[in-house]
Amino acid sequence: MERNIKCKPDNLCMIIFLLCLSVRFVEYFLIETDKTAIGENVLHKVVGIILLALVLKKISLTWGDIGFQKNGFVRGLLKGLLLGSVCFAVSFGLELAILSLQGNHAHLEIYISSFSLTGSQMKNTDFVFFLLCVLFNVINVWMEEGVFRGLFFKMLSKTKPFMQANFIAAFLFGIWHIVMPVRGYVNGEMSFAAMILMGIGYIILAGIMGIKWGLLYRITGNLWAGLGDHLFNNTVATNMLHVVSLKGADELQIVRIMAAQIISFGFVIVVYYCRKRNAKLSLCDKGGEVQ
Repeated sequence: MERNIKCKPDNLCMIIFLLCLSVRFVEYFLIETDKTAIGENVLHKVVGIILLALVLKKISLTWGDIGFQKNGFVRGLLKGLLLGSVCFAVSFGLELAILSLQGNHAHLEIYISSFSLTGSQMKNTDFVFFLLCVLFNVINVWMEEGVFRGLFFKMLSKTKPFMQANFIAAFLFGIWHIVMPVRGYVNGEMSFAAMILMGIGYIILAGIMGIKWGLLYRITGNLWAGLGDHLFNNTVATNMLHVVSLKGADELQIVRIMAAQIISFGFVIVVYYCRKRNAKLSLCDKGGEVQ
């Protein structure tokens, strides 16, 4: 491993990614924790966090070195939650408006359900389910942000410029999500063509989200803003707050998620390039070289 770290950091990233992806497939297809009382495939995320901790120790890095700094934790997390809440407020409104124009009047309901490609089926309103939802998704986003944005950026940036490292990490994050449509096909919930289409959609959507959270990491210097936005997406927008119409629940959930992510992606892109331009202008004013 030390040889990979010193000579080929890309190899280290791929080894970690394939190990995590293998455990993810095992849980989704063999253990199926989401079909138990736990109701969530969280075991592979715990394994991912343990693996990440072992790798950090092996290469002599701390959690702070990959973006989990103590300073700025509250402020960064609140910024991410605010970004998610504003963008999803717009997308929820868009979803309600579309359904209303179709004559399918809808309203919002709060309950816990497992995210599914085929729609929400269970309604849990006990406090313990909300608590577990938040807990499991904290584990979820801690692992994914720590691995895909934190460690991968640290490793890939040794040999690549930021945007290239960001796109590679985002692409791997997209591949990470194809397990869901693959399982849908294996379980007979969708056709092969639907699996391919959904898989491509997931790579694109998760890739956009990954690029956005990578830009937030670059802008803020830590993972907290991206983690907060990621947490809001996974808890409130997909598991807690639902649009219920005459035809069922969350018919346009994927539209809601895509709309919110595109809006927030556009906002973050603007902020990133505005800050980059201002930094260049500041260097020019001081007589420095513009890279």
